[in-house]
Amino acid sequence: MYSFYPSQVIEYLYCARFTYFEYVLRIPQFEDKFHKVQRGRNVHQEKLEQNKSYLRKKIGAVEKWPDQYLSIEGLRGKVDEVLLLEDGSYAPLDYKFAEWKERLYDTYRQQLICYAVLIEDNFGGEVKKGFLVYIRSSNKLIKVDINEKAKEEIKESMAAMAEIISKNFFPKATKFKQRCLNCTYRNICIQ
Repeated sequence: MYSFYPSQVIEYLYCARFTYFEYVLRIPQFEDKFHKVQRGRNVHQEKLEQNKSYLRKKIGAVEKWPDQYLSIEGLRGKVDEVLLLEDGSYAPLDYKFAEWKERLYDTYRQQLICYAVLIEDNFGGEVKKGFLVYIRSSNKLIKVDINEKAKEEIKESMAAMAEIISKNFFPKATKFKQRCLNCTYRNICIQ
């Protein structure tokens, strides 16, 4: 069985060919070379250290587990904070080295949904929402609702990714051609 990181599921949802290029052809993206990615990782670590004992009571958190590496069959990842809320549900909280621009990006929402799937299986409780902290906007906190349909989409995506790999299947490109302009695989992808 294959095990994916949330970032790989997000890439699949953006365009299924990411899975083909990365896993079947084994062509890496070399994202570590990008300064913003590295800076974001460093800021993540700083925030985790600074907020070790801080509990977000205003959003109903009664307990938290910082820096949690979680895995299930087909998915694994590190959640910045797993929160137990007053109503008995759980919620992922993720720090973003980004500015809030009055718009929730699908990639951020999808990452929280992946974390929700991981938390439900590992902690044994329901996840109905998650939270994002936008570091470059004075740590603005945004609540994101998470429903069952979204969690099912993530699970279906993991199964489809496994099928692409096991069958060496070259999937259709995204129907959103604008996405191809900044794709790391655009020079080798037959569109």
